[in-house]
Amino acid sequence: MSNARTRPGADSWKKTACILCSINCGLKVQTEGRRITKIIGDKEQPVSKGYVCEKAQRMDWYQNAGDRLTSPMRRTAEGDYEAVDWDTAIREITGRLNAVRDTHGGDKILYYGGGGQGNHLGGAYVEAWLKSLGVKYRSNALAQEKTGEFWVAGKMFGAGTHGDFEHCEVGVFLGKNPWQSHGIPRARAVIRELAKNPDRCLVVIDPRRSETAQKADIHLAVKPGADAWLMAAMAGMIAQEGWLDEEWIEQHTVGFEQVRPFLQNVPVAEYAAHSGVSLEQIEEVARRIANAKSVSFFEDLGVQMSVHSTLVSYLQRLVWVPTGNYGKEGTANAFVPFLSLGKASKGQLGGKGKRKVAQLSPVAGAKIITGLIPCNVIPEEILTDHPDRYRAMVIQSGNPVHSLADSQRMREAIRALEFSVAIDVAMTETCREVDYVLPSSSQFEKPEATFFNLEFPDNVFHLRQPLFEPLEGTLDEGEIVARLLEASGELGESDYGALRLAARAGLTAYGLAFMAMVSAKPKLMRYVAPVLYRTLGPTLPGGMEMGAVAWGLSLMYVRSSPLAARRAGFSGPALLAANRLFRALLDSSSGLVFARSDYEESWNAVRRPEGRINMAIPELLEEAEKLQEGPIAADPDYPLILSAGERRSDTSNTIIRNAGWHQKGLYAGLRISPHDAAALGCEDGDALRLSTRRGVADVQVEISDMMSPGHISLPNGTGIDYGGQDGEIRQLGVAPNELTDSMSRDFLAGTPWHKHVPARLEKLG
Repeated sequence: MSNARTRPGADSWKKTACILCSINCGLKVQTEGRRITKIIGDKEQPVSKGYVCEKAQRMDWYQNAGDRLTSPMRRTAEGDYEAVDWDTAIREITGRLNAVRDTHGGDKILYYGGGGQGNHLGGAYVEAWLKSLGVKYRSNALAQEKTGEFWVAGKMFGAGTHGDFEHCEVGVFLGKNPWQSHGIPRARAVIRELAKNPDRCLVVIDPRRSETAQKADIHLAVKPGADAWLMAAMAGMIAQEGWLDEEWIEQHTVGFEQVRPFLQNVPVAEYAAHSGVSLEQIEEVARRIANAKSVSFFEDLGVQMSVHSTLVSYLQRLVWVPTGNYGKEGTANAFVPFLSLGKASKGQLGGKGKRKVAQLSPVAGAKIITGLIPCNVIPEEILTDHPDRYRAMVIQSGNPVHSLADSQRMREAIRALEFSVAIDVAMTETCREVDYVLPSSSQFEKPEATFFNLEFPDNVFHLRQPLFEPLEGTLDEGEIVARLLEASGELGESDYGALRLAARAGLTAYGLAFMAMVSAKPKLMRYVAPVLYRTLGPTLPGGMEMGAVAWGLSLMYVRSSPLAARRAGFSGPALLAANRLFRALLDSSSGLVFARSDYEESWNAVRRPEGRINMAIPELLEEAEKLQEGPIAADPDYPLILSAGERRSDTSNTIIRNAGWHQKGLYAGLRISPHDAAALGCEDGDALRLSTRRGVADVQVEISDMMSPGHISLPNGTGIDYGGQDGEIRQLGVAPNELTDSMSRDFLAGTPWHKHVPARLEKLG
């Protein structure tokens, strides 16, 4: 293998992927200098197959944002920042963090990150650094979105599942607008196919008449925050009308007899009234689901960041599981991951993955799910005199000050730490609060890969080559972590020499040498990623050094899922199969199928006695009984419900730090219904004052018939601090989390209520 790097010219097409959602659609791009000049879909990508939406067309705005970092930065005593060289930064950061560890223990260092949107391989490398520090607790964006759903899926199935919307007879999107947020491959094409086929049915459950809802056969316009009553009513109606698949329940589930009394006693008409959806509509959808050959559900942030989020995750499964919609075409199935999200969250990237993690956070006593501290309790874990409080934070490819609830309190928490460091591509809102900032190369300046591999029966992994040389002054996470571990004496030439020699002889020789080395030096398993980076990495072609970690992941995968690997063409002894897979990943610029499953495997993944789905979750059945108390009364001081963070075609995650991304309409406009606009006496573009219990912002109104009366929304990704050429910091738009409350959160998972923020609007002046 050669380490010569190829440079694409202005007329050459290169393969890469979009980084703006979990699907990572394959792209073909042309570049000129450091600009991405042309973008089309890659028809050879096995999942996206040439599909691309308009958001991918703006990837150049990410690559060329105005506040890219080009030097390590150190906070001065005056609160400003000064540039320092890499050696100084590495030495001082190592000393400061080691001092916290040695004085208070590594468990007093909190890690936030693990791979921001599109930046996933970096998390694998940073994990090795955390192990050297003894870091025990971690958090990231998944902990304000998916942990409730993960917990429910774990209790019921013991495995992650995903719906088959390509083939389902009925597709249901709950708090999900895939037209904008995707979440399934070829989202817009799939929606069109569902909607136009008279034998199929598209159902959308959303307070908004979203782009997806506009195309649906049935739109259930649930009241904001009333999803639990709607799901309970639907599940109750199916049970009470005798529409359950009793034979299937008997054969494939356990614990349903504990659930049946609850379903039989649901006051369906009363709960329908609470939900704002007519009884007739509920019956129509319930009957359609019960009679369908296949049903797929997809819940997302609209419910996962709202009241009753974990309960709704459970109740919606009480609709489709007892009607027999698992383990067959067109239904939910268990995918085979390249690396389990649960293990990745826990930092289990090597060895047997059995590192013990406390089940509750040390100060707030919050439930830790998939190894993640709930984001909303982070300030509570710091702003206290409790002896177990966090004393330091390591933040990588994340922006908690802007992205988590109650930005004011998050800033206060970070400032209260004894030490903090961030690794990022730009001087983000979070970076402006920490003690040191290390500039990383962008997702297009280093190897990157997919992470949310959720497809069934064929699952795809895409290891992507860099499009550009790293921006001068930046380093990729592999180099950063290797330097940090070398500076602390954890790794050195004695750990590398033999493996470097073996790498020159090829993957087989390297694999055998690696096995021998980790047997002789077990500590190397703690630092797998940087060891691979330093030894195997330099032999990889085209600037792919950071891609070396994929060799280790390949070996882990073929050992854990040999049958799925064999079906995909990667058979033989583990080392041989892993080498074949790794070579294929390097050679396939469009990504490849690494796992091929069947429906029997979907059932084998159900980690319950005799492969049966567990229907009874006592904590949530108890919570469901509380629905009889009815909805919480509206606050007369804040009569509107704000959805903070709506996905729109013209907004993106905060990795896009350039206002030039915006193409049309009002930037960061507050969407309100015509009814509410008339009541306020305002017109499109008028300025209003938006108030919540935590903050105030001036907004411009965008009147939209998407919104129901009493429901308003702000987009995600706005309110970013932009650094101008003159050094001035400017903010454009509204930062939604200046208005949210960290104390408004799910009772079990601690996920925030970003989509249900009590608010009021007033005319300015």
